[in-house]
Amino acid sequence: MQKKAILLVEDNPSDVGLTKRAFERHRIHNDLVVVEDGQEALDYLFGAAAYSGRDTGLMPAVILLDLKLPRLDGLAVLKRIRAHDLTKRLPVVILTSSREEQDVAMSYDLGANSYIRKPVDFHQFAEAVRALDLYWVVLNEPPPPK
Repeated sequence: MQKKAILLVEDNPSDVGLTKRAFERHRIHNDLVVVEDGQEALDYLFGAAAYSGRDTGLMPAVILLDLKLPRLDGLAVLKRIRAHDLTKRLPVVILTSSREEQDVAMSYDLGANSYIRKPVDFHQFAEAVRALDLYWVVLNEPPPPK
């Protein structure tokens, strides 16, 4: 059985490092695919640019999406994900430091499955990552392929 990948869309190297350490701490063995901006996330999902030739039939179990990204922000990425038949059912968890009420509202309006503010404390962050993995990768029943 193939391990389910988790797509992390995050441009902050410190937050990427925190996420990797949280995975290690809780022995999460899923492949963590990291992309650094919104356009790269879409390229990965749709098998374009540097990811041409990637099997787009193998989608991540969940996308952890930051909102403040270079080139294409997280809300624009979410909108494109929900607009395409190949990706519209993928679970998308907004994982961001934004405390703006309008970001929360817009994320849900565009089809986010969950909105989580990044905890500042590593232990809280590691626990949040463990809970995300447990729910979205282990417990959640994904939709059937189209």
